Amino acid sequence: MRSLSVLLSFLLTSCGVYSFTGRSTLSSDVKTFSIQNITMSAPSGYATLSQDLTEKLKEYYQRNTKLKQVAQGGDIQIEGSVVDYRTDGVASSASGDKAAMNRLTIVVEVVFSNKYNEADNFEKDFSFYMDYPQNQTLTEAEPTLVPKILDQLVLNIFGDTVAKW
Repeated sequence: MRSLSVLLSFLLTSCGVYSFTGRSTLSSDVKTFSIQNITMSAPSGYATLSQDLTEKLKEYYQRNTKLKQVAQGGDIQIEGSVVDYRTDGVASSASGDKAAMNRLTIVVEVVFSNKYNEADNFEKDFSFYMDYPQNQTLTEAEPTLVPKILDQLVLNIFGDTVAKW
């Protein structure tokens, strides 16, 4: 095991600087970003969902880019809305009359604009889901599932806007 970690360390350092967040394709002119408050358009949802997503996005861009956050009018801008928040049964139980697992899905519509490269601009839906057992209510599952789903949505949005994964 130690040999594997030494080999991995050697490979990563010998290949130059490597970023696990990918290579940014943003112009060097891009210096600022702004993220407008994500709105809640879904008919239901976790109480602080849109606020939590907005803050997670801002924090992630601050930590993983050298861009300066501005309140509005950034060189790159993100705005969005939670457009779907739903649960679905995904696997039937042995008796076949109830779902054995439920799935919580969150869909966010994102509008991205880059004032230095309009070809990068898009409007796109991002979605992610996680399953939870049928013996757990949505209210019980949300405190665990929602942060994990939001983390993945943030990664996906970042990947399509800055990292170009």
